[in-house]
Amino acid sequence: MALPAREQAKYWGIAAVVFFVVLWVLGDVLLPFVLGGAIAYLLDPLADRLEKWGLSRVLATVVITALILLTATVLMLLVLPALIRQAIDLVNIAPQLFDNLRGALETRFPGLMDQGATLKDTIPELGDTIRDKGVALLENVVNSAMSLVNIVILVFIVPVVSFYLLIDWDRMVAAIDDLVPLDHAPVVRRLASDIDRTLASFIRGQGLVCLIQGTFYSIALMLAGLNFGLVVGAIAGLISFIPYVGSLVGGGLAIGLAVFQFWGDPVMIALIAGIFFFGQLVEGNILTPKLVGSSVGLHPVWLLLALSIFGALFGFVGMLVAVPVSAMIGVVVRFLVSEYRSGRLYLGLKALERDPALSEDPVLDPGAEDTSPDDAAPENVTPAGKAAG
Repeated sequence: MALPAREQAKYWGIAAVVFFVVLWVLGDVLLPFVLGGAIAYLLDPLADRLEKWGLSRVLATVVITALILLTATVLMLLVLPALIRQAIDLVNIAPQLFDNLRGALETRFPGLMDQGATLKDTIPELGDTIRDKGVALLENVVNSAMSLVNIVILVFIVPVVSFYLLIDWDRMVAAIDDLVPLDHAPVVRRLASDIDRTLASFIRGQGLVCLIQGTFYSIALMLAGLNFGLVVGAIAGLISFIPYVGSLVGGGLAIGLAVFQFWGDPVMIALIAGIFFFGQLVEGNILTPKLVGSSVGLHPVWLLLALSIFGALFGFVGMLVAVPVSAMIGVVVRFLVSEYRSGRLYLGLKALERDPALSEDPVLDPGAEDTSPDDAAPENVTPAGKAAG
């Protein structure tokens, strides 16, 4: 006999509370396992593709792990130091950039920079504030990152966890599927499929778009000779999952730097602006339609809200689980809305007026006669109190 809906809601609510309590208490301990699970999820389609090409699951996992470790080593040795150095230099040079801005404004618009004008004093102070706060921010980011993601976790635990999870991924999914309550198995599988499609579209698709755009902007800006082109391109690619924001922020920063660096050379300034225009054109017409699809099902505002809430409550681990949890919540909410729109509370008597055939449905018309076998009058039953002859 199936459990009543109230009992099921109680048990699922207890499971959700336990999940968030464990996340709260064991956040730092779970970090390498969450990272390993995320990496295994991202790489599972690649492992499946290699299996179709004839490799065993173990050999496919070994090949993928070797490639990932080689790529990560190259990035850490070559790209990361240059990225950090450019970010620090950009913050330190901010006062000089704003002094140049003040000089340009005094030359072009002398009325704005009269003695005692607020703008004249505000611009240098703004540059000093960016330098002081920016250095403190970079130091806090590096220190917090090193306290959370130390060398042991990065070098040993995460690769080992992701390696074994990638080997057993399909078996784990099948084992979890066997544990789904039979009464709800079709609905749960449909929701799980929608969640997987949403995550795949966003994480794999949008993540690849961010990587391609960040790489393109960084290389193009450095080839164009723009100072700090690597860090500007990385910033633009990192936040490009928010429509237009990546191009606007990165383009505004790059064009502003180009104005100071190439002052008097409109061709170079136009070249920097053209790089971001071309990047936005390719992203909107080629990358996003091909890699992400027309509908991700995960709105950027909803994602930013989830990242903010989970990051504030559970720290870095919360930010890692914010994307899958927000995707799950979004899919479940859409499912509940669909059920509501097909239910009696939404349709009511209007549905009966539009389609009289629905009057035979006891869900929409409680007065409809129920002729189910359980309620039918039993036949050949001996009346009570009378012995069978």
